[in-house]
Amino acid sequence: MGRAGFGVAAGCAAATCAIAAVLVARRAAARARWRRAVALLREFEEGCATPPARLRQVVDAMVVEMHAGLASDGGSKLKMLLTFVDALPNGDEEGVYYAIDLGGTSFRVLRVEVGAGSEIVNQKVEIQAIPQELMGTSEDLFNFVASTLKNFIEREDGKDEQKALGFTFSFPVRQNSVSSGSLIRWTKGFSVGDTVGKDVAQCLDEALARCGLNIRVTALVNDTVGTLALGHYYDEDTVAAVIIGAGTNACYVERTDAIIKCQGLLTNSGGMVVNMEWGNFWSSHLPRTPYDISLDDETQNRNDQGFEKMISGMYLGEIARLVLHRMAQESDVFGDDADSLSTPFILSTPFLAAMREDDSPDLSEVRRILQEHLKIQSAPLKTRRLVVKICDIVTHRAARLAAAGIVGILKKLGRDGSAGAASSSGRTRDQPKRTVVAIEGSLYQAYPVFKEYLDEALVEILGEEVARTVTLRVTEDGSGTGAALLAAVHSSNRQQGEGSI
Repeated sequence: MGRAGFGVAAGCAAATCAIAAVLVARRAAARARWRRAVALLREFEEGCATPPARLRQVVDAMVVEMHAGLASDGGSKLKMLLTFVDALPNGDEEGVYYAIDLGGTSFRVLRVEVGAGSEIVNQKVEIQAIPQELMGTSEDLFNFVASTLKNFIEREDGKDEQKALGFTFSFPVRQNSVSSGSLIRWTKGFSVGDTVGKDVAQCLDEALARCGLNIRVTALVNDTVGTLALGHYYDEDTVAAVIIGAGTNACYVERTDAIIKCQGLLTNSGGMVVNMEWGNFWSSHLPRTPYDISLDDETQNRNDQGFEKMISGMYLGEIARLVLHRMAQESDVFGDDADSLSTPFILSTPFLAAMREDDSPDLSEVRRILQEHLKIQSAPLKTRRLVVKICDIVTHRAARLAAAGIVGILKKLGRDGSAGAASSSGRTRDQPKRTVVAIEGSLYQAYPVFKEYLDEALVEILGEEVARTVTLRVTEDGSGTGAALLAAVHSSNRQQGEGSI
């Protein structure tokens, strides 16, 4: 019995040791997997780093590309498109003006009544979806837009007097004048085949005439130019506009003598609004990671819109998803529930923002989003913290790069403080001019952390003294209201030379 009991005890001890060894091995493997996840996080954070010195390199690269784009078509990734808008609203506008804002599968019609003293006294807006069956020909499309506007005018105004119309057309257009431009290509899944190459303002004017409306397009603009117009209406120191939402773009007021590719270009004001199409900006100084390369590979516009893919709402959630997916593959921090992370664009930027801004002790909102939208049922608190950190890195880089882009415009205009540096004679430098940048878009307006990071980066790049002279002013609905105001400025009813820029 003694020997038997000893054998049983020895067997139990051996089994216990084996179990303990297995547990130790599992814990060691778990620690190794966690270390791998942390290593991937650190690697991503280092790849996305945007110290002030790097941001200043991006600023300088932006300025170089702006000069190149102004010198010749095709000379830069920045298209630097002429808009022929040579006068902006200045508060002298009065009367009733209309606008059409077409940028997708629906459009808006607006009636804007402007009173004396820079006051919009009344504004009416109607949103109209475009039926799928009207996507066949340009005549069908523009007839529908024109008839919708006719019904709107008759309901809101009823008068049959000549009116000016602003037309916001948020697709790539080669502008021929302030009131005309040919469609280069459709985007955003929108397609009416026979419209490409046509003058879209003329298409609309012809449809308006067929409807018997005494109204014509006097300003054809994109949403960025409309935002600049509305910003300038409220504050004449507004010299640029930036949109940072699902997509991103910028425009600014350039001296006509600096637009080398159109030598001899003359305007009453000596200036013209230039549509940068800055989403396509690229520089070796941009902090590109393997995840950015993967994102670019899975998009239809590969090797295009590089800047936009780093800073706009259409892509930020996808960058975070790519990082999380690699972590799931190499570290197993999400267990067996991470299949959904292999689905492109399943993590939208609004979810990224909600997780980054979750300040609850147990990150309950992060847990909810992981469970309900990514089907990850069991992510411990330390894993949820990892997710928040990834969202923060993506947001931080995007906001700071957007700030660098804005400073690039200011530097091109000589409003970043660098042009007024003290000379060797010791003279004091000129005080920098007050500068306002109109800004619109959900990332800056509805994502406080993004706004905070962007504003901080502006101060870091410019310095506190110069940064105090720069105001980013949120300008809502520039794409509609701004277009109506530009119609007022550029209508034939205003005397030549009126308005300022």
